[in-house]
Amino acid sequence: MIYLDNHATTPCDPLAVERMLPWFTDFFGNPHSTHQAGQIAADAIRNSLQSIARLINVDVDKLVVTSGATESNQLAIRGAVTHPRQRRRHLVSVTSEHPAVLDVLKDLETDGFKVTLVPVVQQGHPSAGTVDMERLADAITGETALVSVMWANNENGAINPMAEISELCSLHGCLLHCDATQALGRLPVDLQSVKIDLLSATAHKFYGPKGTGFLVVGGGERRIRLRPQMLGGGQQSGIRSGTMNPAGIVGMAAAFEQSVKDLSEQPDRMRGLRDQLWSRLNEGIEGLVLNGAELEGTQRLSGNLNLQLPGIEGQAWMSSAPEVLFSSGSACSGHDAAPSHVLTAIGLNSDQARRSVRFGVGRFNTIEDIEAASHRLVESYQRLTHLTR
Repeated sequence: MIYLDNHATTPCDPLAVERMLPWFTDFFGNPHSTHQAGQIAADAIRNSLQSIARLINVDVDKLVVTSGATESNQLAIRGAVTHPRQRRRHLVSVTSEHPAVLDVLKDLETDGFKVTLVPVVQQGHPSAGTVDMERLADAITGETALVSVMWANNENGAINPMAEISELCSLHGCLLHCDATQALGRLPVDLQSVKIDLLSATAHKFYGPKGTGFLVVGGGERRIRLRPQMLGGGQQSGIRSGTMNPAGIVGMAAAFEQSVKDLSEQPDRMRGLRDQLWSRLNEGIEGLVLNGAELEGTQRLSGNLNLQLPGIEGQAWMSSAPEVLFSSGSACSGHDAAPSHVLTAIGLNSDQARRSVRFGVGRFNTIEDIEAASHRLVESYQRLTHLTR
């Protein structure tokens, strides 16, 4: 199999696996116990979180460990806007956000909150898929409690101007939440340079273990109060109850350390592989269309390729080349037969969206992978179109 779906998840870094293993067997203490075994685990967690905090330039006490970005988004958004001291009742987000954000906002509407979804730059523009900054500025009012904008999109790879968005939110006195799931480990993130009040992340997008993530609470200058969404033992200062997972946290830190270290060379290498894939597919398939921002610019993730096929649906192409692993949309909405809301948000119609696929090139992909995948994909496309004539 050739794995080209690194936006859905990434293989766990061998270094992370190596560091995790002792915490399953040799050091199994509950990190909330006061005896020696518990304190050994607690120290490992503290050291791991200090490493993550240092790499994103934030105080370690700002980190809350969660089960992943979905929980982090829920805790950030619902926790902030339902806190008893929060009086504002207006929320702003973007039409192409992940369902882990959009579904929370939809649910909050039933509780009386007003939600405004801002459009994105449309297909054909060099920065297609990024938030329309003029419309975002118009949407924020004195009643806006929170703005939620993802740093980088999981389907079309669009990179939003978070520094500009941060300044805009600061001007209006509203909180800024950022789902940074696709950005951490792929882009430099410095929370002293870009002030973000609440930032969500998950380890399995940067070659760490699944089921472990974190939320930065108070990455900007404002004091953030959250209403807890999980009650129980009062762990993590009562913000998120539940026994913490030393193995997962140690693995998350190891993977993040390596991903940040690789930022000096991996993005350029993945961009080259992505461009090679696009070139090879274009050589064998006439009429391909690129979805989203231009490949040459800086507003698209280096490993991302989202394209439209002529004549066949993306799901059919996936099925005809099972040895090449890619997707026809977000992994989190794979059960939904509707066309991708991310692609319709940039102006594609339902037919165009269904004829689209996403490739995510990752750290462990090679030139040989790209050449073999391209050959198989072109061959399967030609076979499919021959059958439909």
